[in-house]
Order: sequence, then C-alpha cells, then structure tokens
Amino acid sequence: MTQTLRDAIGNRHSPADKSPRIACLVPSLTELLFDLGLERQLVARTSFCIHPADRVFRLASVGGTKKIKHRELRALAPTHGILNIDENPRAMYEELRQYVPHIIVTHPQTPYDNPPLYRLLGNIFHRQTEAEALTRRFEENLAQLTRTVEGLPRRRVLYLIWKKPWMGVAPGTYIANTLKLIHWQVLPEAKDPPYPQLEMTRELLEEAELILFSSEPFPFKEADLDEFARQQQVDRTRLKRVDGELTSWYGSRAIPGLAYLGRLARQV
Repeated sequence: MTQTLRDAIGNRHSPADKSPRIACLVPSLTELLFDLGLERQLVARTSFCIHPADRVFRLASVGGTKKIKHRELRALAPTHGILNIDENPRAMYEELRQYVPHIIVTHPQTPYDNPPLYRLLGNIFHRQTEAEALTRRFEENLAQLTRTVEGLPRRRVLYLIWKKPWMGVAPGTYIANTLKLIHWQVLPEAKDPPYPQLEMTRELLEEAELILFSSEPFPFKEADLDEFARQQQVDRTRLKRVDGELTSWYGSRAIPGLAYLGRLARQV
C-alpha cells in the first residue's frame, strides 16, 4: 500500500519517485534537506538559504522567501516545492501550484514539531534512516537541556528582532516556545500579532528581566546594545545578544540550538 503523508495544511503526499527535483524556499529546511542526504535532489533555493555554507551556493538561487523569479524556477523543472506558512506568502504558493506538481507546506510552531518534520520529509524523500538519526539526536539534546535547566528560575524577557521600528516576538511563536524550554517567557503577553511593533515604555522595560537582541533578521551588534542602554537608560548588564539562527531556526539546526539554549541559561 502506498504511504500517505499530510503536510501543515492537510495536503496529502505520497513517497516521491526515486529522482525528485526539489526547490526549497525555506532557509532552515534547505539545511535540513542537506542533512537528510538530499543534496543531489535539490535544484533551487532562496538567497537566504546560506547553510551548509560550503555547499549550498552550488544551488541556483531564485530570489527571496517573499518573492521569487518564477521564470527561472520553472526552467529548473522542480517536481517538489517546500514552503513555510510564516516564511512564504500565500500568493507564492498559489503561483507555484501552476507548475510544481507537489508542494509541501510546513509550519513548525514549537521545538517539539521538529521530529515530525524530519519524519515527514524523510518519508516523502526516502530518507527514513537519516530522519530517525536526527530525531534521536534531537531527543538526546532535549533530555540534556531538561536536566541542565532543572531548578533554574523563570524569567520575563524581551526578544528584539528589528529596530526602526522596534519589533519583538509574541507568545505562541516558534521563538517564544523555544525560549520556554529554559523557562523564559517573552513580553509582551499579547499573542497577536506574532511579531509586534513595540514602544519602549518604561513599564515594558522594567517588566523585562532580560532584553535579548537577535542576530537576525536585524543583525544587532554590541554597539547597538550600548546605544540602547544609553537611550533607554537601562542597565547594560540586562542586555544580551543571542544567536538568532540557534533560537529561531527549526529543522536540523534546532539540534545544536538545544545545546545553545542550555549554555545561554547557564550564562545568565
């Protein structure tokens, strides 16, 4: 019997033919496909797909995560496209449907969604063994992280992803759910919108025990933290740069991300 698998929007997928041609338009999932051993099957990526750094640039880049060059992608004749609900607009999905036979839509919202994601892609592209190996590594790192943070206090944190305007993340996002693994609760408490524009009020700044500055999508530097401390008149020791890839990327990067969270929690 042919195995049937469902993606994040309920689309059904069967295992691919032995020689699929995959266009991945999600940076973290391009890296995951490499780690599943699918480098030879990949035909296209976005300009933001930068890992693995020593191999990914051999793939054709067809644009960004929000807008791609459809004529160039169509010429590559992909059989499968991989998208994400948060990363890629609905219009991209609709246009891809016109010439890509199989579109896999993903939407991991918590770190616990990673093993099912590994297995979904592993089953579709005949990489079950590799998917199970990643799952074991994820579960081992998660167990280690749980032991590491046992007994550590809960903290309220402001996680900033952009400046001019200031923007953060809301509860319920993948980033927020990742930080919950180390007992950190993001501010503000409203869940909508997921990436709110923020006003740096005295009340918000005083409520936050830590203010985190992500390395992406805005590449915060230490100088930005120095400036923030001066302008907002907050203690510089409460400000910390964090690796945005290790706190926000799902896929295989979530595995070292768990170890990074443990180090982060211990440092604080």
